[in-house]
Amino acid sequence: MKLEKKVEKLRQALERHNRLYYVEDAPEITDAEYDALFRELQALEAEHPKLRTPDSPTQRVGGTPLAQFAEVRHRTPMLSIGNAFDEEEVRAFDKRMREALEVEQVEYAAEPKFDGLAVSLTYRHGVLAQGATRGDGTSGEDVTANLRTVHSIPLKIEEEELEVRGEVLMYRRDFDALNERQRAAGQKEYVNPRNAAAGAVRQLDSRITASRRLRFFAYALVSPSSEKTHSEALDRLEALGFPVCEERALVQGSEGLLEYYARIGGLRARLPYAIDGVVYKVNRLDWQERLGYVSRAPRFALAHKYPAEEQTTEVLGIEVQVGRTGALTPVARLKPVFVGGVTVTNATLHNESELRRKDVRIGDTVIVRRAGDVIPEVVSVRTELRPAAAAVFEFPKKCPICGSAVVKNEDEAVHRCSGGLYCPAQRKQAVLHFASRRAMNIEGLGERLVDQLVDKELVRSPADLYRLSKTDFAGLERMGDKSAGNLVAELDRSKRTTLERLIYALGIRNVGETTARDLARHFGDLEPLTRAGEDELLQVADVGPVVARSIWQFFKEPHNREAIRALRKAGVSWPKSAPAPRPAGEAKTGAVKTFVLTGTLAGMTRDAARTALEAKGHKVAGSVSKKTDFVVAGEDAGSKLERARALGVRVLEEKEFLEMLQNL
Repeated sequence: MKLEKKVEKLRQALERHNRLYYVEDAPEITDAEYDALFRELQALEAEHPKLRTPDSPTQRVGGTPLAQFAEVRHRTPMLSIGNAFDEEEVRAFDKRMREALEVEQVEYAAEPKFDGLAVSLTYRHGVLAQGATRGDGTSGEDVTANLRTVHSIPLKIEEEELEVRGEVLMYRRDFDALNERQRAAGQKEYVNPRNAAAGAVRQLDSRITASRRLRFFAYALVSPSSEKTHSEALDRLEALGFPVCEERALVQGSEGLLEYYARIGGLRARLPYAIDGVVYKVNRLDWQERLGYVSRAPRFALAHKYPAEEQTTEVLGIEVQVGRTGALTPVARLKPVFVGGVTVTNATLHNESELRRKDVRIGDTVIVRRAGDVIPEVVSVRTELRPAAAAVFEFPKKCPICGSAVVKNEDEAVHRCSGGLYCPAQRKQAVLHFASRRAMNIEGLGERLVDQLVDKELVRSPADLYRLSKTDFAGLERMGDKSAGNLVAELDRSKRTTLERLIYALGIRNVGETTARDLARHFGDLEPLTRAGEDELLQVADVGPVVARSIWQFFKEPHNREAIRALRKAGVSWPKSAPAPRPAGEAKTGAVKTFVLTGTLAGMTRDAARTALEAKGHKVAGSVSKKTDFVVAGEDAGSKLERARALGVRVLEEKEFLEMLQNL
């Protein structure tokens, strides 16, 4: 019994000194004295293995390497937070909160935005049972063994069940010391504290994690509690022994938010850790629940980012990258420069208009910034340092990836590859669009599966989908025999489609569902559409010069015509028809109205609303313009509703729309 008490006393002493050193930054004993206590406990546990427990400080030391990380499904998603970059966005956020809550003023909990790795800690029966990374927000990796080595994470708490979320990071001084050791050993240095911390947490060998001086700060209590505010929840976590940021504060309204942002910005360089902004959260938890979430982010929170850091470097060359939608982006190859915590060797020039406006030339000295501390971009040119041999960059006439013609419409700043169905750079996007619900409607063919099919070169164009067998699909990740069989059946079913679906599925620039329907009605079959010139295309209802040119350019490209022939050969078919007359309602001057549907309707689907309107001879458009007559706004209406208000377009709520529909 005396031995057990001695062991427990040593553990308590070590945990106390861990907290003083790692959390409070106020050590009371020397490293040598700490090491002596640690070795004493280690020796006792080695001599009496039954006394060793999972929450002992000795168990923080890394063990044998793990073969792989298991997947952890988060009980509550670990969502990202929307960003703001200027005062107006912050004031707009505060206004949205006040209007949504119907109050005069809102109290916010404000805290620095750590530049580290988000993790979730789960305690069961008072002991750390599981630690996981954020991952994709829905599921992460089980890194419990590694997080046990982080001294500021309590292994044991005075609570039975608890889930805590926070950030693992590395102090600047510890990062500098790590890189000094790397240099001394002739090994590669780490770029920034965040990468060093994230890499350490995701090591398969937890002994490596243990060798880094990682820190943890808690920023959220997920488990249900009696606390009424976010700040009270953080106070509770601090009382339980979790490190919580000292720089947090409670502020009132937008002015309080902006004052806090300025104050922390002034302290930023002196903080022991790296931050890239501050985070604002509505303090009352019941208000947070009322406000809810939009997409993958909470409505009640906002990350206010600090201006990006800037550096000067030299443009060694300019190349183009082809994006998933065929857009050609000029990219400057730079003399390596350290900006915003990372070494930058490339920076975006956005498009030709920006390239010409900034007058960036090969050989120039330029100022580079990490926009939002993420994407490097060229801000401006130091023209006074321009060498005589600086060369102007010219866009290629052919796609550097597939050799298709590069086109640029007058209304766009972007050059595009015209080989949409053929170009490898656009392949994944083309296949995903082709399989989407309103196109060929191939259920089960999602992004992860398309990624595998393209990466393994099983699919080079949409027609290749129809050549795949059950065996081909069954050999892919997360595809069982039954799923593979279902997908083959879906593909076979999708071969019999309609002309308007097929036209939309081709992914022609500027051709949405409505235009695809108009083209199908006008031409009756695909063949006359592929042969149509721009003048003939302009005869189609609501097809203007920009859309007509996009369609003509698409069918002019031989690669796209070959991809269509391959679809026919693969068995894709559609009923042909004579060109349809315009609906009766369109014959009456001024009688045809244009509607835009947005949000979720309670009484009918948007497809049903579209069908009802078109049956009465009216149009349904995909975007709001000055020509729009009505916008029908359901629940969770988004940017289309805002644009309608900005343009003064009449907005109909569902009840008003249904009444109008009866009288049209």
